[in-house]
Amino acid sequence: MSHPGSSKMTSVPAVQRVMGASVRIADRAAEIIRGILRAGDLGIVQKTGINDLQTEADRSAQRCIVANLARQFPRLTIIGEEEPDDRPVPDDWIVESGADPRAETLQCPEGLTGITEDQIVVWVDPLDGTKEFTQGLLDHVTVLIGIAAGGEPAAGVINQPYFNYQHPSEPQGRTIFGLRGGGVAGFEPRAPPADSRIVTTTRSHSTGLVQSALQALQPDQVLAVGGAGHKVMLLLEGRAHAYVFASPGCKKWDTCAPEAILTALGGRLTDIHGVQLRYEADVQHMNATGVLATAPGVEHDWYVQRIPADVRDGLKPKSG
Repeated sequence: MSHPGSSKMTSVPAVQRVMGASVRIADRAAEIIRGILRAGDLGIVQKTGINDLQTEADRSAQRCIVANLARQFPRLTIIGEEEPDDRPVPDDWIVESGADPRAETLQCPEGLTGITEDQIVVWVDPLDGTKEFTQGLLDHVTVLIGIAAGGEPAAGVINQPYFNYQHPSEPQGRTIFGLRGGGVAGFEPRAPPADSRIVTTTRSHSTGLVQSALQALQPDQVLAVGGAGHKVMLLLEGRAHAYVFASPGCKKWDTCAPEAILTALGGRLTDIHGVQLRYEADVQHMNATGVLATAPGVEHDWYVQRIPADVRDGLKPKSG
């Protein structure tokens, strides 16, 4: 039995429908994250070490996102940061089918209109910035849903569960999203200052290579913060010119959604050599050759060319 609006929704390209549904699903995941923090039992476990943590919020948010996406779009390929968990989710975690109405305001470019549901790979980071979440640095936390087609980011959703958390009288949380070639929604993009160079980088995963790359760029200011989503938000809102992470560490679920939104505005995200990242289902999850992203209007190649040779050599792609 069809529901009202179903014929209209099926006429919307699959990439746009998945993006619109993901906005509502990310909102529900953010509610779950806020509820777990309020309850106070985070259930923290170390995955690979003290800087690689997982909480009950990570696990529950991923279960919510995967269950809802699979329910609405059974032919998707979904890859999440946390281990798969097929247990049924609580009824109140289920989001009513359909898209956030703002998603239909974006114009889907011709190159994405023919993509079918089974050609889409969704990369999910249910809680980016987990360490910062456990330390109370709540503005670093994001929920990331990246939608890839043909190995490239096609659309992205970033939820900030604690946007405005330091101003309790203001609306709490927000979700931004974008469609490659079709625009963005949910926030006001801003350009970074023209009279300085501000670079954002890792807060907890610094190495000698990371420091060498930063020194070569001679920034006026370095913002060491948590979460790939948060770092790209700094670029989107004009608080930094570039995001430089000259090290393996972040993974495809960290970069897919942010890259989609950044490129929708004319920015760029590549590895440290200036090579595009790939998002097919069978790619290596690790971004082994680092990440370099620049805000819209910033010359990406300038940053790539100033990465020192020893840094590039330390992050050479593995042959074969």
